Amino acid sequence: QANVPNKFDIKVKRNNILEDSFAIISQVSRVDLLRTRLWIEFEGEVGLDYGGVAREFFFLLSKEMFNPYYGLFEYSATDNYTLQINPYSGMCNEEHLRYFKFIGRVAGMAVYHGKLLDAFFIRPFYKMMLSKPIELKDMESVDSEYYNSLLWIQENDPADLDLTFSVDEETFGRTTSHNLKENGGNIPVTNENKNEYIELVINWRFVQRIHNQMEAFREGFNDVVPISHIKIFDENELELLMCGIVSIDVKDWRSNTVYKGEYHPNHIVIQWFWRVVLSFTNEMRARLLQFVTGTSRVPMNGFKELYGSNGPQLFTIEMWGETKNYPRSHTCFNRLDLPPYQSYHELREKLIKAIEGTVGFAGVD
Repeated sequence: QANVPNKFDIKVKRNNILEDSFAIISQVSRVDLLRTRLWIEFEGEVGLDYGGVAREFFFLLSKEMFNPYYGLFEYSATDNYTLQINPYSGMCNEEHLRYFKFIGRVAGMAVYHGKLLDAFFIRPFYKMMLSKPIELKDMESVDSEYYNSLLWIQENDPADLDLTFSVDEETFGRTTSHNLKENGGNIPVTNENKNEYIELVINWRFVQRIHNQMEAFREGFNDVVPISHIKIFDENELELLMCGIVSIDVKDWRSNTVYKGEYHPNHIVIQWFWRVVLSFTNEMRARLLQFVTGTSRVPMNGFKELYGSNGPQLFTIEMWGETKNYPRSHTCFNRLDLPPYQSYHELREKLIKAIEGTVGFAGVD
């Protein structure tokens, strides 16, 4: 063991994995981080399968790092399985930025060594890693109430709402007002400037409040895997790269799906749909799940516990549109709008195009 070249040794106590790992990984140089062999030991245990031990190490460490108990991350608005950075992490942990850099390094190490994190994040998190702009539709699967009010403003004249370029935020029982731009509290939102308002609200909600935390995370990640190297991925592919593809049980999925409109379990189009899903690789099933629900994560107890952004919400397929349309999704309702196609092959081809995003964003709203 002593003479294995180019190895990075990490020895931790199982019951103190977060602090032990933080102490080691925060301190080492980039040179150490980039050693090709990762040698993990749990104190007092003999582990011979170092690949297996490394897998377990990332699994256990990510459970701790992302545990909302520590205040660095929190679950998104209503579900209990996608994570976002806690804007108030600094109040929970004075050293929070050092921890975010450490977590970034761990995430980079996992990608570098082909291991997975046991955590799934909200879509804007992956977009921020890639420096991609956050759009209104990204909010849908995270906070549907907020999304719907901004959508209403986009589609109507907001003059009567008496809004200004400021947002109220409740923290620990106190409401504070934030200007979205200089003197924003005195600038009314009108039909002419509403798009700027929506953009600023989204930027405040997802980017501004956690800017320092995200920068620290990206800096740590970049120590191991240059951010420029992951720019070839989109946010969906990045999720699959970092978090892996869970094996998706189609039988469980099918038995916990509801139908709307004229569709029912024995409808020919629905029969074709499940035939298509069965013909898919596991990765393609994960992409379908991302398309409809916003994440490829399946809840611990299966599809019966699927959440939308308003609470429990089973996977839903609704008859909609004409055969010339592509399927579209509503991620806040976990709903797929599926036109009544004339053949299995047409359904398969149009569904794949919609999932792969090759039809522009007409497919998602």
